[in-house]
Amino acid sequence: MLNTEMVKWLDDSTSNKRTNVFGELPDTLNFEVAFEPTLVPHKKYVLNATTGEYLDTVGHTFNCASHPEYVHGVWDVMMEELHPADLEGVTVDFKAARHGAWMLMNVVFPNVKVHVETGKHSTEIAQRVIGLHGIDGSCSNQVYYGGIDFFCTNGMISGEYDVVRRKNSSGFNMATFTAELRKAKQDFYEHGRKLQTWASTHVGSDAVKEMLLEVLQSQRKADKMFSLFMDESVTRGFNLFSLYSAFTNYASHATEENGFELRTTRNDTGAQTMFKRENDVSKWISTPQFQALELAA
Repeated sequence: MLNTEMVKWLDDSTSNKRTNVFGELPDTLNFEVAFEPTLVPHKKYVLNATTGEYLDTVGHTFNCASHPEYVHGVWDVMMEELHPADLEGVTVDFKAARHGAWMLMNVVFPNVKVHVETGKHSTEIAQRVIGLHGIDGSCSNQVYYGGIDFFCTNGMISGEYDVVRRKNSSGFNMATFTAELRKAKQDFYEHGRKLQTWASTHVGSDAVKEMLLEVLQSQRKADKMFSLFMDESVTRGFNLFSLYSAFTNYASHATEENGFELRTTRNDTGAQTMFKRENDVSKWISTPQFQALELAA
């Protein structure tokens, strides 16, 4: 049975800000958007209407929904299109960048999952939906589909075909998103079958080392990624899924342990950088070099 308290949306009549009790928008994202003209005729300022902070300049024709409106729109479609059992236990978290102008919403469906088994290990992958939204022109409305490994909490985006984009508008009204959401579950299970194929595909360390250098085009980065692959192989074995898990470790964690710390900058772009890493992984597994490892087995 659907836990209504997990998905109920509230309207704060005093601030007119929508929040949801399962994952309340942080203050850095929960605000309305305002615009002011600049001295340049074809530009205008975009502001946080709550704090009055100037976030950036955009074109004079630019328009967008606020983060709460965008999140509310995405969730309304999910409520309409997904089975209540799929929504049971759903978790949502938010990340912000660019002083709140950029938002990532990560939704995990623990009841929609696949099992991946190697000769040494078994793990579960749950479906996830990622929503991106920018109010400063930094990105259009985007929704990605992928999975998350329960064993190591590594996120994964399975390919460019899993993304739906639409330019910012006054609201969130994406007909194609509804159609894609209907088939997202089927696509997720298909991706799970691919992961199991990779888990059954033996790869040698020399072949992986050569592939990494060709794809990453950096000896230092390739060496660090190979070290992650060797770590994953201890648990999962020498297979293509271990290499993929090394990639998703890089995309999900920025720590001294995995060797891929984030550089400290004056701009709060860490969340954007980590999501870019997920897109990097999507590109790496689509390269001829990665696919050759699968075909060579």
